Amino acid sequence: MNDKKSFYRNFFSIYIVIVLQNIVTISVNLTDNVMLGAYSETALSGAAAVNQIQFVYQQLLTALGDGLVIFCSQYWGKKQTKPMKKIAATAMYGAAAIAVILFVLVSLMPYQAVGLFTTDQAIIAEGVRYLNIIRFTYLFFAVTQILLATLRSVEVVKIAFQLSVTAFCVNCGINYLLIFGKFGAPEMGIRGAAVGTLAARILELMILLVYIVRKENRLNLKLTDYFHPDAALSRDYIKVTAPMLATQGLWGVNTALQTVILGHMTAAAIAANSASSTLFLLVKSMSVGAASAAAVIIGKTIGMGDISVVKNYARRFQKIFLLIGVCSGVLLFFLRIPFLSLYDLQPETMEMTNTFLLILSIVVVGMSYQMPVNNGIIRGGGNAVFVVKMDLVSIWLIVLPLSAVMAFVVKASPIVVMCCLNADQVFKCIPAFLEVNYGNWIRKLTREES
Repeated sequence: MNDKKSFYRNFFSIYIVIVLQNIVTISVNLTDNVMLGAYSETALSGAAAVNQIQFVYQQLLTALGDGLVIFCSQYWGKKQTKPMKKIAATAMYGAAAIAVILFVLVSLMPYQAVGLFTTDQAIIAEGVRYLNIIRFTYLFFAVTQILLATLRSVEVVKIAFQLSVTAFCVNCGINYLLIFGKFGAPEMGIRGAAVGTLAARILELMILLVYIVRKENRLNLKLTDYFHPDAALSRDYIKVTAPMLATQGLWGVNTALQTVILGHMTAAAIAANSASSTLFLLVKSMSVGAASAAAVIIGKTIGMGDISVVKNYARRFQKIFLLIGVCSGVLLFFLRIPFLSLYDLQPETMEMTNTFLLILSIVVVGMSYQMPVNNGIIRGGGNAVFVVKMDLVSIWLIVLPLSAVMAFVVKASPIVVMCCLNADQVFKCIPAFLEVNYGNWIRKLTREES
């Protein structure tokens, strides 16, 4: 794997699949929004409110999965699979606990949960109808995400893409039948969308379990592996993952607050933000995939023990990330015109959306460098604390206060506020560059097998 050809082949074989998986997953949400929007604006708003809860929950599961990948990829580099299974068990317990706690909370206080995001009683009522069914997806989703993270740590990623495609087809098909009551099916509205999501979550977990039992041969996972966690390994995992868990949870809250800040400005700003963020998320998949692929390769190489190779890979990765950034910026710039033609917006809103996309086409270049460097190389190399500290300072001490002041005190235009909200994606490039090239970010997290 030391030669360039095998390095690039390994990276892009993981990267391309993860990018496609992210695009399909985002397309599921986009299709849900389109169908619900065609059925009822109130239903769309109710689902959007509930999905804010889902987003924060998903961030917590992402932290648990990323922590698992950081550790297990290093053990994979050492070809020690026994500790990987024990760490996977700890991560599964954590994910299941979060899923159960969230299920109980939204079951006991559904109106209060939806009411966190809106005061409109009609929207709250629709949101509760959606939440009463969607809450049953939480545990299925948690188990699936941790299992996929476990497989990703041993460079098995194709099954994740296949599951995403399956979920997309099932979800869209059932949504069409049950939201609108097609082909003799009952017209269930927002509850039909929730049933579609629940069916997709159950099916993707069932398919994944069959795959693990019949085809997975790198870890040979068995149900009994989850009954025997290791106290020392659990402490190692929690020590690294707990700060990530807090940061990812706060990141979910931060995203919701950004929506709130723009949402308290003008109706045009709300619509422009909603439209522009959809295309941005699709293009952003390129940098998310780069971070995930780099984390696996860096962790595995550290586990193999050759630190000079790790540093060499870090330099190569930075060049790849810059190239991905430039391509993402150009892609977003040129896609914005055909994308905007899909919307029927007021002239003011259309102009603002176009400006937002122009800003984001610059932002995505910086983000495509700093995100994979921070979350892929540095965090994947075992130094999660650096990334946690940087995110806490940049988001909570700089971006959100500055944006709030510009929006509510200075009364700046939504375009200026938009720049403030995304400024960290550019200025975080500086500490990321300094740390990855001159800092001490490589951490050996593995223990020797007794």
